[in-house]
Amino acid sequence: MTNTKEIYLTKEGLEDIKKELDVLKLEKRPEVINALKEARALGDLSENAEYDAARNEQAMVEAKIRELESMIEKAKIIEEVNTDIVSLGTKVTLEYVEDGEKEEYSIVGSKEADPFANKISNESPIAQAIMGLKVGTVVSVDSPNGKYDVKILNIA
Repeated sequence: MTNTKEIYLTKEGLEDIKKELDVLKLEKRPEVINALKEARALGDLSENAEYDAARNEQAMVEAKIRELESMIEKAKIIEEVNTDIVSLGTKVTLEYVEDGEKEEYSIVGSKEADPFANKISNESPIAQAIMGLKVGTVVSVDSPNGKYDVKILNIA
């Protein structure tokens, strides 16, 4: 049974995946094949560390290529964004009620999430708590670190 779960991506996220795939196919794969040829030329393969390392790297590169191709195949682009409510593809400004701190997050699919760039997965506790809600709503978020309240200040 294959996993046919859709993978939500922005157009930029899909382009990044395609670029990474091109690098792997057009640069990394040929490098690994060349390393394998050079290692084979060294002779006895049974005790050839260079050959073993090149084979391991080849396996990792091929697995990553398959993973990226699968992601592209299952990709569902986040297009029309409704800014009336928090949804995939929106940017939302939140205020943490306890300390008044404000943060802006982009709601993206799980494969594109990057907490350091304030891109949070639609599957994260905070996104799940605010999805479908409007500006002005205060909601309690259940997180692994405990409950906290946020207020939705803006949706773009």
